[in-house]
Amino acid sequence: MSLVALAAYLAVGAAAGLLAGLLGVGGGLVIVAALAWILPSQGVPAAAVMHVALATSLASILATSVSSTRAHLVRGSVMWPTVRALVPGLLLGGVLGALVADRLSDLVLRLGVAAFCFAAAIQLATRRVAPEGAADVVPRGGALTAWGGLIGAVSALVGIGGGSMTVPLLIHRGAVPVRAVGTSAACGFAIALASAGAYAWAGRDADGLPTGVRGYVHLPAAVAIAAASVLLAPAGAALAHRLRGVVLARVFAGFLMLMGTSVLLTAR
Repeated sequence: MSLVALAAYLAVGAAAGLLAGLLGVGGGLVIVAALAWILPSQGVPAAAVMHVALATSLASILATSVSSTRAHLVRGSVMWPTVRALVPGLLLGGVLGALVADRLSDLVLRLGVAAFCFAAAIQLATRRVAPEGAADVVPRGGALTAWGGLIGAVSALVGIGGGSMTVPLLIHRGAVPVRAVGTSAACGFAIALASAGAYAWAGRDADGLPTGVRGYVHLPAAVAIAAASVLLAPAGAALAHRLRGVVLARVFAGFLMLMGTSVLLTAR
């Protein structure tokens, strides 16, 4: 890996960590959109660019989810009964989503990621102040397992940790928003583990991938992105307490629109 590539991966991780810390969502989408630009110059064949981008994003989320979960654990904001209810579905959905993605073309995956970017942008631009919820509400039950399957599958297909879906679901079920965010961070590890593992397995026989890629996971990129993201996420969280959340959300919504467009423009 060249110094230029390393610098690019570190910059991507820093941006993803900062934005995820600021808003709680969007880190994975930043990584996928950026890698769609970078990977072709690193010898990844055009037909596999999105597969490698998605797999690498999910692999990097393994580290960032652990870091985020530890921070939330200190504050007691991880609802473990809810995590246990969601995880079976998240694991199954993550594996199935990655295996489905392996059979989809680069263009179809780009369309899916772009559509999710646009949907997330609309959600951020129009979201209102979340309801307070109740401190004693801990969502659980079979319905959460089913929702977990859907969240895991979609997350695998677009390369994210699922926070943009898990958090609204738990808030809708009556959880306090900060506990929904903490629980989502723990769930992100399950999604990333299942999805990245399945991508690594599915791409084991892929042709033309450069050195350092295992299956569809670009290991050097994943490590560099994860390291920078973990370091910058706390800074993003600190800034979030100083800046106006509504303004930030709308600015990032515009940024997501640009990223979704960029994913389409890099299609070959």
